[in-house]
Amino acid sequence: MAQKELPPLAVLPEQLTVCKAADFSEVDLNEGVWFLARTPKECSIVCETRRAPLRTLAREDGWRALYVSGVLDFSLTGILAQIAGVLAQAQVSIFAVSTYNTDYVLVREKALPQAVAALRAVGYYVEREG
Repeated sequence: MAQKELPPLAVLPEQLTVCKAADFSEVDLNEGVWFLARTPKECSIVCETRRAPLRTLAREDGWRALYVSGVLDFSLTGILAQIAGVLAQAQVSIFAVSTYNTDYVLVREKALPQAVAALRAVGYYVEREG
């Protein structure tokens, strides 16, 4: 893929937590960054670490998020796969989530510089917000 076809990326300034909870009763959606998923087997939460529920079944702190700047059309294909591939080649583990508008790729805080360097090395523009 040519450099001009690569979507610009940005880094969320917030430190994030990935956790599993019994329910969403401690979630206040009025502020902050939240990704919630409920299946018959679990309630998963990705949120700013400072807003993480006090009671969780499992919790992983120390994540940061890169995201595709702008709105992605649903007809586009391979954007998340390409970013994930670049990071896999760089030995950076990811946790991916998507919204209606765009894709977010979470990486461990300590791996963020490595992730940004790997993406820039293949032509991505990565804006650092935090």
